[in-house]
Amino acid sequence: MSDLSMLINGLKVTAEKNATFERRNPLDGTVATRAPAASPGDAVMAVEAAAQAFKTWSQTGPSERRMLLLKAAEKLEARMPQFAEAVAAETGATGMWAGFNVMLAAGMIREAASLTTQITGEVIPSDVPGSLAMGVRQPAGVVLGIAPWNAPIILGVRAIATPLACGNTVIFKGSENCPRTHQLIVEAFQDAGFPPGVLNYITNAPADAGAVVEAVVAHPAVRRVNFTGSTKVGRIIAQTCAKYLKPVVLELGGKAPLVILDDADIDDAVNGAAFGCFANSGQICMSTERIVVDQKVADQFVKQFAAKAGALPLGDPRKPEPVVLGSVIGMSTVQHCNALIDDALAQGAKLVCGGKAETTLMPATVLDHVTPKMRIYHEETFGPVKCVVRVKDTEEAIACANDNEYGLSAAVFGRDIARAFNVARRIDSGICHVNGPTVHDEAQMPFGGVKGSGMGRFGGKAGIAEFTDLRWITIQTTPRHYPF
Repeated sequence: MSDLSMLINGLKVTAEKNATFERRNPLDGTVATRAPAASPGDAVMAVEAAAQAFKTWSQTGPSERRMLLLKAAEKLEARMPQFAEAVAAETGATGMWAGFNVMLAAGMIREAASLTTQITGEVIPSDVPGSLAMGVRQPAGVVLGIAPWNAPIILGVRAIATPLACGNTVIFKGSENCPRTHQLIVEAFQDAGFPPGVLNYITNAPADAGAVVEAVVAHPAVRRVNFTGSTKVGRIIAQTCAKYLKPVVLELGGKAPLVILDDADIDDAVNGAAFGCFANSGQICMSTERIVVDQKVADQFVKQFAAKAGALPLGDPRKPEPVVLGSVIGMSTVQHCNALIDDALAQGAKLVCGGKAETTLMPATVLDHVTPKMRIYHEETFGPVKCVVRVKDTEEAIACANDNEYGLSAAVFGRDIARAFNVARRIDSGICHVNGPTVHDEAQMPFGGVKGSGMGRFGGKAGIAEFTDLRWITIQTTPRHYPF
């Protein structure tokens, strides 16, 4: 069990009145972490520290920012054993998932380091004689980053790295489900030598989240907010930001469709679907949630897919035997997925592998012949329970893929690349992969969704646009004529 502290202005601190909360392991209920339960007053202290640090950090040259970020990537990678232990204890995820998180997160920090010299502007022709007009990007100010538990290292790093690279200071609010995992990220940045106040870390008890977040957003020094999490909470964050006129980047829930056309390579589609469906037990915003398959190839696909899914090893990630599926985050996921299975079976779906679970060790589960009248057709499972929808042709496949309140990731499998690409272009999603899984992330890519999956983009130059202010600045180089 780990006892944690927050980080404000470079100092390890406790919460007001030494208040704490506990995070318990989802498998056996043992206490994994005890963390400070910040008050709104604690949160304001973090904002004030970040605001003070911004005065210097925003003027720091790109080479120094790049050097510190590169050091942070090394420090993060060196903590791989601690990350694996913390992820398993707090979220029940596998060592494989923790390792993938560290690898990709380190790459994200290095990509952010490369962006420090890409924060460019432009000279814009002016109609005023002698006016040198420029579009100039500069740091926005204090940024609040809120990351979830499901890909904790990747999404924790994403919340802070590009804002820091752009010259902003950051308040990172750790997830109540993995405060130790998120603290390890902050420790890596501290060990790299970031100045006090540039990165601050706060944690809060679940019941206090709303008050703590609003206290930060309301502060005049806070100029950007980024949040990754559920669409339900994202709406609340968006409303809070709108109240105080603060720009926000939201990456929210998904119901990612994977379309399998009648000419698809079935072996390839099975492998892509298995990875997209069951990586981290389906607890990824990009997880394949609805497999849309042409009826001409549906029987072959379902047979092979069910065999592969049913053979995926399931077990306690804290034990030495390697597993693909570890624990889900809690019994609420189990209860939700069990209810979706019951509803689908009652209305004619066919269970082809897996089934209902009694613990957080949930098997890979596939339901075939799912229709729009079933809850699982519409609702995000965020677990290893997936549905297959059979369609008669390509037009029906596109309509099914778009019959969706979400729009984050999607995928299309087909041998005719031009045809598959044209299908991909007609799917309403921020991300779509042809002959690749719905789960795919690269640090330099514009990452984000449409519809109920959020707004704004993380990643690469798109991230620069989100976390800087674009200013119009002119220099009058010759005497100017005025009408009076």
